[in-house]
Amino acid sequence: MNSPIFPSAVDTSDAASQLPFGNAFAELPPAFYTHLQPTPLRAPYLVGISTDAAALIGLDPAMANSSSFVDVFTGNTIARDSKPLAAVYSGHQFGVWAGQLGDGRAILLGDLPARDGGRMELQLKGAGQTPYSRMGDGRAVLRSSIREFLCSEAMAALGIPTTRALAVTGSDQQVRRETMETTAVVTRMSPSFIRFGSFEHWYYNKRHDELKLLADKVIANFYPEFLGAENPYRELLAEVTRRTAHLMAQWQAVGFMHGVMNTDNMSILGLTLDYGPFGFMEAFDARHICNHTDQQGRYSYQMQPRIGQWNCFALGQALLPLIGSVEDTEVALSQYEAQFAARNDALLHAKLGLTTHQPDDDKLFESMFAILQAGHVDFTLFFRRLSDLQADSKAGDEPLRDLFIERPAFDAWAEQYRARLRQESSQDAPRKLAMDASNPKYVLRNYLAQVAIDKAQNKDFSEVAKLQEILRRPFDEQPEHDKYADLPPDWASHLEVSCSS
Repeated sequence: MNSPIFPSAVDTSDAASQLPFGNAFAELPPAFYTHLQPTPLRAPYLVGISTDAAALIGLDPAMANSSSFVDVFTGNTIARDSKPLAAVYSGHQFGVWAGQLGDGRAILLGDLPARDGGRMELQLKGAGQTPYSRMGDGRAVLRSSIREFLCSEAMAALGIPTTRALAVTGSDQQVRRETMETTAVVTRMSPSFIRFGSFEHWYYNKRHDELKLLADKVIANFYPEFLGAENPYRELLAEVTRRTAHLMAQWQAVGFMHGVMNTDNMSILGLTLDYGPFGFMEAFDARHICNHTDQQGRYSYQMQPRIGQWNCFALGQALLPLIGSVEDTEVALSQYEAQFAARNDALLHAKLGLTTHQPDDDKLFESMFAILQAGHVDFTLFFRRLSDLQADSKAGDEPLRDLFIERPAFDAWAEQYRARLRQESSQDAPRKLAMDASNPKYVLRNYLAQVAIDKAQNKDFSEVAKLQEILRRPFDEQPEHDKYADLPPDWASHLEVSCSS
């Protein structure tokens, strides 16, 4: 394990500008990116830092108290070894080929050694215009930056593959969205920010040499086990397909909705990437759309698994010149449905505390989702309270039963569930422990994020820090924070998130 880059005993006042950045992505030819400097923000200040993310790169969180840290991770100062750049990529947006896109407001500072022996790229989101900004101003606002910061770290605590967020800095400098809003920069971390759209860019521009260079770099750095394979590009597609299928199942299991599953927002490492108009399911509706820009419902909750597969097919199309045949490409892609189904099934069994598999389990799951849909029952509360249901008694039913308007429908399903528990001689106490480790008590509900944002806009960052701490342990009871697990207030139903930021 690597030691901290700057241990606490070392003066950290200017440490951020001395960070030993590498620049692995810049080893690709210049056609893959544009070197440029971030655009400074006026009088930046720290909004929040993730000590967990900092630990991944051995960075002393005390460094965040320095002006050097704020300046480097706002883009006002360039660290000694950093060679900032914006990457080019393309993509399908809402199912339509959009052509060239690229880092329109994100600037890669470089990469730092990670404690797991690999490296982590650090990217500033909101650091100013790039050649790929199109009509945008290259800025992010405090509202969306806090949401991405909190959700990146919350997803990691839930055990879901994700990019990470090191810090958020803010400024009183304003930009116009629907209204005038203050600006911010979130520092994102990932082993790589390469996307499906990074490969599509070269395929649709008929530049197969660059396509091969990119694929070879991804394989060498992240999938070295395929270097000696008969067809390493087919193996790459198969592994990314598997990871994507598993990621979709994990999203569904916690009720997470991404909101903008464009191919340029899909990670080649199978990570949750680009937190824009996301949401966690509250009143259950399989057709729920968390992004009010998505008027056709392409990225609704129930569509996410199918869109994940669609995006893998788009990646397969882009890799076809390297794989060499349609048949081999189809073989790599063909596992998606089985991989999703198997992971989804395993997660549902865990959520219901079932340790065996029985022929009628699908019917049990289907009837469960039917009563959730009919009653628009809160997703997170239902699964968390389900662990209190006892196999041979209705004594613990009331908190769960109270979530339903149609109590007889719940009662009928509960008896079906109890019979299933008795079938495998399930014991209440160990089952509850296992279920509580699979069903979070705390998720980043939109209204919780909004309360933190409202306070932060008045330079009170205490709620950002409090939510961070609660969401670090989403499966723990934390009785002192029970109110953060309550049903959302009435005003929360009026909150909307969109592609704007």
